Amino acid sequence: MELPLLFRRVQGDSLTILQAPEYVSFQKGDWPISGEKIPDMVALTMGFSVQEDLSWPGLRAGPLFQRPRANVLVVVRGVDSLALPQSVASYPLENPVPFTLDSVAETVHTLFAEDTPVVLQLAPSEERLYMLGKANAVFEDLPVTLQQIRARLSQDGSVLASLPLNSLSRNAEADLLFLSEVQVLHDITALLQRHRHLAKDHSPDLYSLELSGLEELGRRYGQDSSQYQDATAILANVLQKFGEDLFGLYGDSAVVEVVTVKNFEVPLTRKSRSILESKQISNPGSPYNLAYKYNFEYAVIFNIVLWLMIILALAVIVISYNLWNMDPGYDSIIYRMTNQKIRLD
Repeated sequence: MELPLLFRRVQGDSLTILQAPEYVSFQKGDWPISGEKIPDMVALTMGFSVQEDLSWPGLRAGPLFQRPRANVLVVVRGVDSLALPQSVASYPLENPVPFTLDSVAETVHTLFAEDTPVVLQLAPSEERLYMLGKANAVFEDLPVTLQQIRARLSQDGSVLASLPLNSLSRNAEADLLFLSEVQVLHDITALLQRHRHLAKDHSPDLYSLELSGLEELGRRYGQDSSQYQDATAILANVLQKFGEDLFGLYGDSAVVEVVTVKNFEVPLTRKSRSILESKQISNPGSPYNLAYKYNFEYAVIFNIVLWLMIILALAVIVISYNLWNMDPGYDSIIYRMTNQKIRLD
């Protein structure tokens, strides 16, 4: 029996568009997308330009003056697909190399520096946190280290009280890592609901989350274990609700993507930053507050300056040539009047 379209899953690593507004048009199909092209896809959905054209038919060009207010990308490691109840579209992911949204974050920070947009990049398992703009104030109370997140699990409002744990344990290390990531998703939604004004400003927000709890459960118990199967079902429901909540908070003007990768081909290493070290610097990629190496507007500014200098140089040459070859008696009214006055005297 053929499954309904909403319940079909792309076999293998996949990119699933969980939520998207109507003006961001994703076409249904089995067009594969390379892992290294996902940052370009995210940039295009937010209305930014990219260095190379994205020759991928899954995303169509949208309205020029209507762009989503936020983009949320969740990377789930250790599973090739999730049984998400509802989604806009799903595509195979080929060449699953590690990627980051650093280039998109730089663009957001450069174009909307005065509006201080929310930029949050988080990987709880690696205790990796990177924030810019209003995220420093909004997510100040967000638990960062695994010790903080596990302490949060024992407090009021913990997800342990509402999740059907089934075979998962509250004492096992791998189980706690997975539950900690679920808790972080819940806390992000709760903090945004407390600061709803962030979703109504004119600057776009960017969220990038990397979850590896399922990967640890697969290593610990095996992918055929009941713990792994229960965790997969829990995460699918949690991500579905997480996407719906953020989509609603931003007034149905947000794109939520889920990337499921069983194994990255190349390990990704990044320098982690503590929440206490998050500073508002001009170049988030440099600890020395250096200027950006390249800006997307560089070509435009270079041409404006170049041709303006050429025009001014030609103007100076033409004016100097005419002044040098000018006859004071005929071309200058000052000398002409002076000459007539001398004759009268």
